[in-house]
Amino acid sequence: MQITPKKSLGQHFLTDSNIIRKIADAVIAPENGKVVEIGPGTGAVTGVLLQRFPGLEVVEIDPRAADFLQQTYPGLTIHRQDILKTDWNSFEGGPISVVGNLPYYITSPILFSVLDRRELFTQAVFMMQREVALRLTAQPRTKDYGILSVQTQLWSRPEYLFTVSRNVFHPRPNVESAVVRLTFDTPDPGVDRSRLKLVVRTAFSQRRKTLNNALKPILKEHIPDDAAREAFAAEHQLGRRAEELQPNEFIDLTRAIYGEP
Repeated sequence: MQITPKKSLGQHFLTDSNIIRKIADAVIAPENGKVVEIGPGTGAVTGVLLQRFPGLEVVEIDPRAADFLQQTYPGLTIHRQDILKTDWNSFEGGPISVVGNLPYYITSPILFSVLDRRELFTQAVFMMQREVALRLTAQPRTKDYGILSVQTQLWSRPEYLFTVSRNVFHPRPNVESAVVRLTFDTPDPGVDRSRLKLVVRTAFSQRRKTLNNALKPILKEHIPDDAAREAFAAEHQLGRRAEELQPNEFIDLTRAIYGEP
């Protein structure tokens, strides 16, 4: 069965057996865990994963690919649905290790859906646009450091594993790819998640401004007195820009703004 990649689904099928093996090697799942593959397509990685993790389950929105996988691997559990509408709680059998070649156009939504439910996962091994992979692991004071960097590093431990040439895909994409691994073994930030995300997003929304200016709407709401706000800004060095803060400093700042213990 020949499947033509669909541009509307961002499909680029992997053809290099060495890269396929390296991706499978990167998945280190606990014995009591569940391995889930996102968007397996024609099953280039699926076959190798099944040899190592017989309980593998996959999520595939393309009915042609799902039919092909069902014929090729009759015992494979296939969830025929949109990954962005998938309920991660529906997977039984222990903590989840998720793996996938992410479509470029929905990479960030998929990442945030996993980060938002980090307690359900042990790790994620994702292939994505190299530019996005560099942002995940970027350090403060660099051009790639931003919202995605901070949120990923607050809720996981990201590793840039290796670069993947555009020449090992069909069709050939316009950009290079990379494989990253997120390990969910970091301590919980210990502050309200929605508040922390709001502070991070607001701080970077105008990244050339100082934190004092970028965060002004939030600061005015929670510290209405001008003198108190000035003292707060001095104490927490809000003359800096968001790109200068380490991820953990956003935890301390959120705790201070909202008066969380």
